[in-house]
Amino acid sequence: MLIVSVYLFRHLFGAGYPDLQSCTMIKNYFSIALRNLWRNKGFSAITIFGLAIGITTCLLIVLFVNDELSYDRYNKNADRIYRIDADFLVNGAAFREHTVPALLGPVLKEENPQVENYVRLLIGGNILVRKGDNTFAETNACYADSSIFDVFTLPMISGDPRTALTQPHTMVISERMAMKYFGTTDIVGKTMITDNATTYQITGVIRNMPDQAHMHLDFIRAMAERGDSRDAAWMSDNFTTYMLMRKGATGQQLQQYVDAATKKYMEGPLKKMTGSNLDELKKAGSHFGYTLLPLTSIHLYSTLRDEVEPSGNMQYVYIFIAVAIIILLIACVNFMNLSTARSAGRAKEVGVRKVLGSRRSALILQFLAESTVTSFFAMLLGVAMAVLLLPYLNQVADKHIRFHAAALVWILPLLAGVTLFIGLLAGIYPALFLSGFEPIKVLKGKIRMGFSDSWLRNSLVVFQFASAILLIVGTLVIYNQLKFIRDKQLGYDRNQVLVLTNTYPLGDHAREFKAEVMRLPGVDKGSITGVLPTELSTNTAIYSRDAAFSTGQVTGLVEWLVDGDFIPTMGMKMANGRNFSADMPSDSSAILVNETAARLMGITDLNNRMLYGGSQGNGTVLNVIGIVKDFNTGSLRSKIPPVVFRLVFEPRRIAFRVNTHQLPELLAKIKQVYQSQHSMAGQPFTYSFLNDDFNKLYRAEERTGKIFVSFAILAVLIAALGVFGLITYAAEQRTREIGIRKVMGASVTGIVLMLSKDFFKLIGISVLIGSPVAWFIMSRWLRNFAYSVNISWTVFLIAALIAIAITIVSVIYRAVSAATANPINSLKAE
Repeated sequence: MLIVSVYLFRHLFGAGYPDLQSCTMIKNYFSIALRNLWRNKGFSAITIFGLAIGITTCLLIVLFVNDELSYDRYNKNADRIYRIDADFLVNGAAFREHTVPALLGPVLKEENPQVENYVRLLIGGNILVRKGDNTFAETNACYADSSIFDVFTLPMISGDPRTALTQPHTMVISERMAMKYFGTTDIVGKTMITDNATTYQITGVIRNMPDQAHMHLDFIRAMAERGDSRDAAWMSDNFTTYMLMRKGATGQQLQQYVDAATKKYMEGPLKKMTGSNLDELKKAGSHFGYTLLPLTSIHLYSTLRDEVEPSGNMQYVYIFIAVAIIILLIACVNFMNLSTARSAGRAKEVGVRKVLGSRRSALILQFLAESTVTSFFAMLLGVAMAVLLLPYLNQVADKHIRFHAAALVWILPLLAGVTLFIGLLAGIYPALFLSGFEPIKVLKGKIRMGFSDSWLRNSLVVFQFASAILLIVGTLVIYNQLKFIRDKQLGYDRNQVLVLTNTYPLGDHAREFKAEVMRLPGVDKGSITGVLPTELSTNTAIYSRDAAFSTGQVTGLVEWLVDGDFIPTMGMKMANGRNFSADMPSDSSAILVNETAARLMGITDLNNRMLYGGSQGNGTVLNVIGIVKDFNTGSLRSKIPPVVFRLVFEPRRIAFRVNTHQLPELLAKIKQVYQSQHSMAGQPFTYSFLNDDFNKLYRAEERTGKIFVSFAILAVLIAALGVFGLITYAAEQRTREIGIRKVMGASVTGIVLMLSKDFFKLIGISVLIGSPVAWFIMSRWLRNFAYSVNISWTVFLIAALIAIAITIVSVIYRAVSAATANPINSLKAE
């Protein structure tokens, strides 16, 4: 690698290819380079450490970005697989989700020869698995068509993928679940009881899905047992559907097939339900249809609220790539500045070499050899630091990135290329600068003086500080947004709410269980509910203002099934009307709406206000008895949806508002009541707190914030080293001036200010350049949130003050050292 750079420069200088004599010269170059590095151990250590930080950061970000870009690419047919997503906008209510009607996939395959296959997944919540006398709650369970093994690459350890899921009550499980429950993967033919009710025959064991998958499946049950998978319910979106296209077919063709099927099979039911066909909806500014998302784009490009697992963000990938490049360039700039800071010490060496006959090209090669050797040592240190910091990155980013043999195929060439790139980029300017000294002026001590006369060097310092300010501002904005999220009034009180998640088996006994827990000291309120404010619920139903479902009177509302105690338990407030009441039997046909839904449906008063339809059909008449003040559901990335509350017994979850400082004791008592229920014997007692569930929605932003803080600290550290190099350069270039000023009576403070003022000017320029760039980038990031902070001028002031503080700390030692030096030592050479 080092020889390559010498070949290149010898070719550029017309020397041809190296012979034996040239090889000896190359050896001498690197021997001299090593001696110079060793002779200036302190300076060399600072230079190598600064470069190593940049290389470490770059390598860690490359590993992170490679991990993000590799999602779902383990599938052999990844480039031919598409997911169909629903995308509706009906009379101002927008809904986007990854589920479609049950028969859409089968129809597309049957009617279009370019479609090779499809698979439907019905992804549910937890699955209860019995082992001996105990029952465990597991996630990652679904129902799937037997074609799942034709569409996705799911290698089987045991079993036959062609027949594994063709019969009802058969199930394929993952390797980790097989080892957990059976201690072996040789379990085909054995049975497993799930949800305390159904016995499944295990027909296959698949290898654990890679970390880089947008969803992970541990329990795959046969879709054949699901009657709803064969229902022609064209206006009911329940199934996640993936389509496999034939080789040569395009996503554009599939989109045309989807649009044709939508018009053929759904326009009639849509007209009946909403009073409008597709064209009429379009003319009214609405739309109803389905869009495609390539499998490999789901993780980074999906903007759906209800993804199976938290997804990434391509915007973050671009940001981190930019950060890696910026920090690596800062490190290279730092190397240049430190190298030129040593110019006064190398000037006489250059002069003597030129007098003895050395050509400028030989001197350039010498200095490039030194920079490449420095880059090589920095690379070794940087790789070692990256290995040590990789566990920290995995912890912060919630990943499992590893160095493995397969990665060496691209990591080793990358490291070699980066080493050569840094050696040439960081060394070319110092090489040209040092080799350009005129020997007569050098030997007379008349080398170029001053600091402010070098526009290139000043530009490099401005680049360093502008980059540091950019990262500091980004960190502060992310922190402020996360603080805004934590402190924002959401329209409900998420504190001190205990949520029991495995309560569906209670069935009709859920009311008795709730009443018994309510009698415990420290429990204030309780609610049996099918949904919570922290969930990304998309259970949409069509409602109309009139019984005829006239055009323009219909819209989709998010339907929540709750009990009469839900509103007070969640700490929500009524804007108008009243809550459900146990003393009013007529409330079984009553509903509540939030303010957003009231505006969409034109509800301004509650005098005999009716809505029609909902999940029970167009013939349902519902009396609006109250309007709930708007509250945020899910995360703040999305605007408040229109919500309608139905009084329906749905014991999926039971939430309790607690008020006690002895929470462990209360949890133990609730668990005792829970397990005393006959239907819950041996059931897992699973719970969470609403506040924790809310915080989980922002894990991606929390991770991004921590990573940004880490990178900002590294950038600040490198910038500080760069300032140290520049102040060293300035002090060396003005040694005699400082000596004369001291003889003339200048104070130490005056000399320190003289050396520092140029840096403060450069910081001011850096703030003027870095601040607008930081504002532009962070403004785009904040667009991911429907509710966000404003970028205050104070973040730019704080960033500038931090940059000034870095300069003061970096400058003060070297400036004071130069100012307190004995002037006789600097003037005796005159």
